[in-house]
Amino acid sequence: LANEQVINGECERCGTQVEQRSLEQWFFRITDYAGRLLENLEWIDWSESTRTAQRNWIGKSEGAEIVFEIRDAVLGKSLGSGGSGVGSGEQLGDKDLGAARDPESVLPNPHPPLPVFTTRPDTIFGATYLVLAPEHPMVERLTTTDQRAAVDAYRERTAKQDLVSRKVADKSKTGVFTGTNATNPATSLPIPVWIADYVLMEYGTGAIMAVPAHDERDFAFAMSYGLPIKRVVAGDGEGFDTSVESAYSGDGRLVNSGTFDGLPAEEGARAITAWLISQNSAKSVVNYRLHDWCISRQRYWGPPIPIIYCDSCGLQAVPVKDLPVLLPHVEDFRPDDSGVSPLARHKEWYLVPCPECGKTARRETDVSDTFLDSAWYFLRYTSTGRDDVPFDSELTRRWLPVDFYIGGNEHAVLHLLYTRFITMVLHDMGHVGFEEPFKRFRAHGHIVRDGAKMSKNKGNVVNPDAYIEQWGADAFRMYLMFLGPFEEGGDLREGGISGVKRFLDRLWKTASEAESTGEPDRDVMRKLHQTIRKVGEDTPALGYNTAIAAMMEYMNVLRAGERASHRAEVEPLLILVAPYAPHIAEELWERFGHSESVFETRWPEYDQTLAVEQMVELVVQVNGKVRGRLIVSPGISQEEAVRLARSDPGVAKFVIGEPRKAVFVPGRLLNLVV
Repeated sequence: LANEQVINGECERCGTQVEQRSLEQWFFRITDYAGRLLENLEWIDWSESTRTAQRNWIGKSEGAEIVFEIRDAVLGKSLGSGGSGVGSGEQLGDKDLGAARDPESVLPNPHPPLPVFTTRPDTIFGATYLVLAPEHPMVERLTTTDQRAAVDAYRERTAKQDLVSRKVADKSKTGVFTGTNATNPATSLPIPVWIADYVLMEYGTGAIMAVPAHDERDFAFAMSYGLPIKRVVAGDGEGFDTSVESAYSGDGRLVNSGTFDGLPAEEGARAITAWLISQNSAKSVVNYRLHDWCISRQRYWGPPIPIIYCDSCGLQAVPVKDLPVLLPHVEDFRPDDSGVSPLARHKEWYLVPCPECGKTARRETDVSDTFLDSAWYFLRYTSTGRDDVPFDSELTRRWLPVDFYIGGNEHAVLHLLYTRFITMVLHDMGHVGFEEPFKRFRAHGHIVRDGAKMSKNKGNVVNPDAYIEQWGADAFRMYLMFLGPFEEGGDLREGGISGVKRFLDRLWKTASEAESTGEPDRDVMRKLHQTIRKVGEDTPALGYNTAIAAMMEYMNVLRAGERASHRAEVEPLLILVAPYAPHIAEELWERFGHSESVFETRWPEYDQTLAVEQMVELVVQVNGKVRGRLIVSPGISQEEAVRLARSDPGVAKFVIGEPRKAVFVPGRLLNLVV
């Protein structure tokens, strides 16, 4: 299962308890492209919400990787109670950690050093303990005999948790002492090594230096287990001895940090990193939250990964002539608790000759993640007529990359990230001439009902058939586009559709009664050309709701006083309406005598002189005397008129301070009383 498919430690579909296991699986090294994937987000024309999601998922962090030497394994319970759960290790906060230096209380423990990534090297003098993710590979070696049972039990419990719930910031902190100490390279003092589920292997090195005085999670953990809390950054009004009532993560100056005392935290971080590097205890690193992409799935359905295992020749790629590897027919394709794919139970398919030596070998039984398929399917669309290649080079060069892609943000860090990565790799291999798959991407919003996402469980799913039956397909379609901005979506409410239906009814009546004699009204035509410009600009920009609003506004002008409309005032409106209400537009277009479809005619062009809003002269007075004249829109508000008047040099010199009063006659006069 993917992490997103695990809810509170159970499968989202069947409720079975899940567990994490270590499996040998296939990965794509997407981390090699982390920097490039991040840099290109600065210029690709994508929805900002999607770009932000990918930035956060890639998660670039600049900091230091600091080495902590493993000091010793503590005998017995000299540094903790040896139990697990809340209360374990309570003596650590009161006991002098220096006691661990007593040669009779420790055993030599020649372990490799423990690297820790941190974005706050300025706080290392306040690191009073280390925490490893329970699944960290060094936990096994660092755990002492006395702590073995407690550590194993805790790791078993953690394996049944999903990563999403482990990331919850306000969950209660639990952990277990491993029985081993490390050395803080800044203070040379021993600090205990713990494991806790709030530390994850997926970030950094899977180990953290805990600075409880300046990190909320570390503070909560230290308070639960009685671990030392040492202030090393002091904010305004604080000193080296100010008690720590809660974690302080703001700016300040360093305290209790040896020769670095008094430095601003940011400057101290650079100085301490340089010092640790000179001591061979650290290196500057750029870390990414992004981890390599596991494409292996232990299930039946999916493309088998084309690898053969030979005891004599090792890993062998399936020869190109034998591709694709097809799934065999399997009666029982259900998985079992072995973690081995159902394909491994089908020997006739599973056992094959080695392509190198001919001896009996074994197929890879994992299939690839379906997101790998969707990462390149757009390349296949233009080449479906060819079975000999994935995609035709000439057709790909002609049609791709994709000009415009509309999709959902639920795939922002899955499909949409993977397809960028695959495209970059294919570009670097010379297979495609572009490195980004989609020139333009917009994430659509979601239609909700009464403020809640539609769900069968909530019983608030809308069946469009009933709406179409009552209101008509065009009215329902147009209403959905009128609900709100395309990238935000909107709240579907029962009464909202009636306004759209009234607009379409008025359109039908207006078109049916339009006259061909006489001349169109100039003011109405001015509004028409403004509407053509507005709808023509907003529609390709996905501003559907504002385009519809513009057409409704024009309808109000067109029908003002229930006047009789001229055909020239109505006919272009049918073309504007067509993408939004295609059935009504097509029917009215035919009634106007056209033999071809409304969708085969040209989009109307607007007259620039008519599309410009008519302007008026506004006389500006100060205390009753004319001090200026402004050319403004007829519908300008009083607030905007006052702002423009005060920015006019001829008026401004007579207005000192705020006017006591403003007298405003729309479209004619503004008098400022000072």
